[in-house]
Amino acid sequence: MSKKGAATFRSALGSGNGWNHSRGPSKGKQIYKTLNNLKITLLCGFVTILVLRGTIGLGGGGVASEDSTETMQDAGDPSLLEGKATDAEEEEEVEFERELNDTYSIGPKISDWDEQRRAWLTENLESGSLYNGKPRILLVTGSPPKPCDNPAGDHYLLKSIKNKIDYCRVHNIEIFYNLAHLDAEMAGYWSKLPLLRKLMLAHPEFEWIWWMDSDAMLTDMVFELPLEKYKDYNFILHGWDKEIYEKNTWVGLNTGSLLIRNCQWSLDLIDAWAPMGPKGKVREEAGKVLTEALVGRPAFEADDQSALIYLLITQRDLWGDKVYLENSYYLHGYWVAIVEKLEEVMEKHHPGYGDERWPFVTHFVGCKPCGSYGDYSIERCLKQMERSFNFGDNQILQMYGFQHRTLASFKVKRTRNDTDQPLEIQDDLSLLHPSFAQPILDSF
Repeated sequence: MSKKGAATFRSALGSGNGWNHSRGPSKGKQIYKTLNNLKITLLCGFVTILVLRGTIGLGGGGVASEDSTETMQDAGDPSLLEGKATDAEEEEEVEFERELNDTYSIGPKISDWDEQRRAWLTENLESGSLYNGKPRILLVTGSPPKPCDNPAGDHYLLKSIKNKIDYCRVHNIEIFYNLAHLDAEMAGYWSKLPLLRKLMLAHPEFEWIWWMDSDAMLTDMVFELPLEKYKDYNFILHGWDKEIYEKNTWVGLNTGSLLIRNCQWSLDLIDAWAPMGPKGKVREEAGKVLTEALVGRPAFEADDQSALIYLLITQRDLWGDKVYLENSYYLHGYWVAIVEKLEEVMEKHHPGYGDERWPFVTHFVGCKPCGSYGDYSIERCLKQMERSFNFGDNQILQMYGFQHRTLASFKVKRTRNDTDQPLEIQDDLSLLHPSFAQPILDSF
């Protein structure tokens, strides 16, 4: 926080003309009055400093709570206001430095989760794991707990969550948005693991947890996840078996959009996956192992995606049979290969394919809309995020007779006139009252 200099005493002392040497008796009174004013000014300044110390936590004398102190410090930080603050994940400190021989545990070991969950579902039939005959899904996403470094980033995080809410509302999927690091050691790449585990245990009614990064957008609002296809699998990611098991490449799959079944196998996988994640020495040394083992991986600390690939390669017999690497549609679609073709996609195809004809998920890998760095320029990323959002949003707006004027514009135009018989109109994509979202009624 920038501090203003001490207040001048020009008004208290008056101008040079205030010292009237021709009036001897009043000169002492004026000096006395001036000194009193000076004392009062200094006293007020001292009180102000004490108040500020107690309010914003300057030094150790603050009396505000820890949370409110952090909030006020962040609000007054000029680097934050200018969009130049350090990444929130980098600022968070771990209470201790874990040694390399320490075994990290993400939580108490659970060995009978399938039995516990089955018993709970039996006792709570109204909260069954099926809806309309289909497994219930909880979509989980989130963003850092502090404001974005780049002020525009918060706006696009808002658009990203709006995009996900729209899809979930149409497809009867519940959504959980997280803003907290549940484990400081697992911040950054790894923050999804403690969250996924916690949500599985807290919500046994959900059969699938669907994780999506904040920089991923749904661009096919009609496409439905083919869950029946995964009845024999517990973990679904976009990827290729050949790239993982034959080429050992570090980009053979993507963890930015994944489905994980709520079961004992998944808890065991997370337990085996997490030990490379703690910040500090453990993550740094694990990064060296991953760089040496995976083709094309740069030298940096361990990330969750590389660690998962390493786990699948080295322990394929334990995990491989229950992992489905999906590439028949875009559970994750690399944005660079998609965004320039959106107008062509709209001209030639229609929603519902989920693949290159109409991508299901467009993921802005390498962009940092909330940060101050990235593999691509922030201008390019934000421009294409806007286009992708509007591309998906058009499918929602058409239900109400509107669409964006262009993919680059937030402004909309009317596409059909209102009528006095609104219930007779069905939207072109049948998303307003979709058959797949209707409850099955008992026959009489």
